[in-house]
Amino acid sequence: MTAPILKQNRHPLQKLLCAIALSVWAASAAHAAPLVEPTLRLKADASGNVGRVALTLDACGGQTDTRILSALVENRIPATIFVTGIWLKRNAAAVEIMRAHPELFELENHGGRHIPAVDTPQKIYGIRSAGSPEAVRAEVESGAAALARTGEPAPKWFRGATAEYSPSAIAMIRKLGFKIAGFSINGDGGSLLGAKETARRIGAAKDGDVIIAHINQPTHAAGEGVVQGLLALKAKGLTFVRLDDADGVGNDGTTD
Repeated sequence: MTAPILKQNRHPLQKLLCAIALSVWAASAAHAAPLVEPTLRLKADASGNVGRVALTLDACGGQTDTRILSALVENRIPATIFVTGIWLKRNAAAVEIMRAHPELFELENHGGRHIPAVDTPQKIYGIRSAGSPEAVRAEVESGAAALARTGEPAPKWFRGATAEYSPSAIAMIRKLGFKIAGFSINGDGGSLLGAKETARRIGAAKDGDVIIAHINQPTHAAGEGVVQGLLALKAKGLTFVRLDDADGVGNDGTTD
């Protein structure tokens, strides 16, 4: 009879320990500083032209939207591509195309495993955060290492998964030597918008805007809208620049 009694008595203790752990986690998340979704804009174009915009495309995981990649090459539209270590492993052919056009493509750091750069345990858009300063650092450094293995120049910019950060993570990433890439126009709503709305958002960009969209969802309608919006901007006479070729100013200490 002793064994069953011990077994029964263990369950309340386990429940108590779980409850304590959950309460500690909840308290930590509740007292964490609010997350930041930084903006980024280019300084005004002083040349007297229609203006400049920066196209930034996230390659989180999955495959490559060749509709977008082909349009960029054919129309000579420069872009800054934020790549994860996951995407790099799966898309060697696309990486070779980008490397064959260094005048168009600048590859930057989107993290090793596409984990939000938030140093407290929580979920952002359903994605579990890094959860600690050490894990944020590992995400940033593993992303840079993955890029280095391709032979690309060392990245200067970082954009975390979900593009939201804890303020303390921003400070850490800056100390690691990276500028943090915010944006001023969310072009495709995480690649979840339809083609028409995506095209409208991107096509409305003006001088100084930094556009974010995605190049890793070839089955989504948003990709078609990205192409349409970019061609509309080109037809207006706007100049596309990469982040490294422009002076971008972000808030919340992300670029200064």
